[in-house]
Amino acid sequence: MLDNKFCSSPHQKENICIDTHRVLDSCRDKDCFENVRVYLTDFGEEIIDRTSIVRAKCAKIVSAYIDINDVPFNRGFYQLNIKMYVKLTFEACISQGNIQEFEGIAVVEKKVVLYGSEGNVRIFKSEPNKSGFCNAMPCEGNQTNNLPIAVLETVDPVVLNVKVVEPRVFTCSCCCCIEDIPDFVYNHINGKLCDRDDKALVVSLGFFSVVKIERPTQLIVNATEYNIPDKECITAQEDDPCTLFKAMAFPVNEFSPQIFNNSACPCSGPVTMGKKDKDTTRGGCGCNN
Repeated sequence: MLDNKFCSSPHQKENICIDTHRVLDSCRDKDCFENVRVYLTDFGEEIIDRTSIVRAKCAKIVSAYIDINDVPFNRGFYQLNIKMYVKLTFEACISQGNIQEFEGIAVVEKKVVLYGSEGNVRIFKSEPNKSGFCNAMPCEGNQTNNLPIAVLETVDPVVLNVKVVEPRVFTCSCCCCIEDIPDFVYNHINGKLCDRDDKALVVSLGFFSVVKIERPTQLIVNATEYNIPDKECITAQEDDPCTLFKAMAFPVNEFSPQIFNNSACPCSGPVTMGKKDKDTTRGGCGCNN
């Protein structure tokens, strides 16, 4: 199975120029947002009015927004305003033996300052559907300014705490009105969000993230012309499935315990906090994406 994994080429190697993005600055964070308001539907509001026994079942980032601006009196530095929209699924005990599930949206915001250099060029790119002899149009809509590109890499947050509180006992750093939540976020919620003055549901969320600033650049790399591979595709034989199974590699990693699994949904299970860096470790959960 490993034969001819990488094809070889008899052609001579040469230096070629490629367009890519260069990372100018980056940072990693472990952010903890306490007492963040969760916006619920009418159905969810009715549930927390009847009970205070609530736990988080699943948390998932459904969207993020990044705004980038120059830092005054610091040439080449930029401030990134990042908003993340988190869909949370909860379970509540309405009565003895009766568990009810409902959803909500939480919004968190963070700011980062990174170095992104200075750009003095404007870039214009053609669009295939607007080119041609009779469709020649100026590239006004395709020009880019001198701001760099901001990139956010993150995993779904860890739910550290859930509680029902009295009104206005929660963190209000951004999106204090439902009207501030973008319409496309509503597509992830079954129902219409509401904002009552009764009890409120708040959560504490932990995020692991990496933030980067990039700019377009050209690089010279050593490359070899692609050659047709010698390996032939293997077709599964319906009358002999065991032969194909024996050729598969044994999944060793699946049998090794993992400290943190990015694919697992963080839930409100037991949390252990380290003494030094306060890392959180959790088990996975059976939430439905």
